[in-house]
Amino acid sequence: MNEFLESIISRDPAAKSKLSVILTYPGVKAVFFHKIANFFSVAKFDLIARIISQFSRFLTGIEIHPKAKIGKNLFIDHGMGVVIGETSEIGDNVTIYHMATLGGISPSINSNEQREVKRHPTLMDNVVVGSGAQVLGPVVVGKNAKIGANAVVTKDVPEKAVMVGIPAKNVGTATDEFKPYGISNGNN
Repeated sequence: MNEFLESIISRDPAAKSKLSVILTYPGVKAVFFHKIANFFSVAKFDLIARIISQFSRFLTGIEIHPKAKIGKNLFIDHGMGVVIGETSEIGDNVTIYHMATLGGISPSINSNEQREVKRHPTLMDNVVVGSGAQVLGPVVVGKNAKIGANAVVTKDVPEKAVMVGIPAKNVGTATDEFKPYGISNGNN
């Protein structure tokens, strides 16, 4: 827990203390409830898992499907409107800003054929997803990639790529330095 809180403080200049992060950050609460919902989902108590997930959504404005796989130190900053789909996989030290979606691209036509099929994104370690970004389908976003605000990603993203636009295009190489908004004045 200490490592998780420290990782948030290191990525958010507004974080003043561990106590304030625990009490006032909706992303922390959403990750906490996801751990509980995921436990029940793995144990095949899907209804209980979904009820916990929906309760968390009501409290935080963040919807994380109970079956989503989340690594350590996920930081959902601000959080309102974030959606993380069922088959999403998130690596370690990922940062996601408000209104971002890790979603599918297939409509509910032939739903039975889509069950147990990977249809949501995989974010590798140290990825930053900017506010309003949409990462759609079973794409892989490589380590240390930055997805700019409002970008729409529908294809795999290489490591350290800086993706912007609709559809998202690679406009440079990201540094290892944390860039809280995906890009900087220098475009990476």
